[in-house]
Amino acid sequence: MSLTLILIRHAKSSWDDPLQADHDRPLNDRGRDAAPKIGQWLAGRDLTPQTVLSSPARRTQETWSAIATTLLANDTAGPELIFTSSLYHASPERMLGVLREAKGDVVALIGHNPGIGSLAWSLCQTPPAHSKFSFYPTGATLILRFDANSWAEIGPGQGQVEGFVVPRDLN
Repeated sequence: MSLTLILIRHAKSSWDDPLQADHDRPLNDRGRDAAPKIGQWLAGRDLTPQTVLSSPARRTQETWSAIATTLLANDTAGPELIFTSSLYHASPERMLGVLREAKGDVVALIGHNPGIGSLAWSLCQTPPAHSKFSFYPTGATLILRFDANSWAEIGPGQGQVEGFVVPRDLN
């Protein structure tokens, strides 16, 4: 059996209000422009997650919402959305623990750096040959396939890269 993981770092967020709590920062104009393009990129690969695991931060929620506008254009049901504080600025180990409880053959996980970039790096059998992969910038999206029957079986070095993109690639 094959499982597909879509690892997404939230799109570019705003720092306009220095007094705003980190958890409450929204996307900025670049982020609002980039996220639907990620959705189009995923739609072009016919990849709609059955489950979306996300940090509850405003910028991760807005990222998914904007991705969904293009990815789910013809799908009224959409995936199961799970917003969990366990993913807010989580370590790669914590993210992997949450992922191992996931349901569905295609799962998206939306989070923050440095955790999401480190998780991406650790899960790849061979990292993609992309100059931005090691930085995992805002909006970075990685598609990994695993030869596994359940998410509980996956671990470091097992994911085969099916695609990697950053928003600048989509302009």
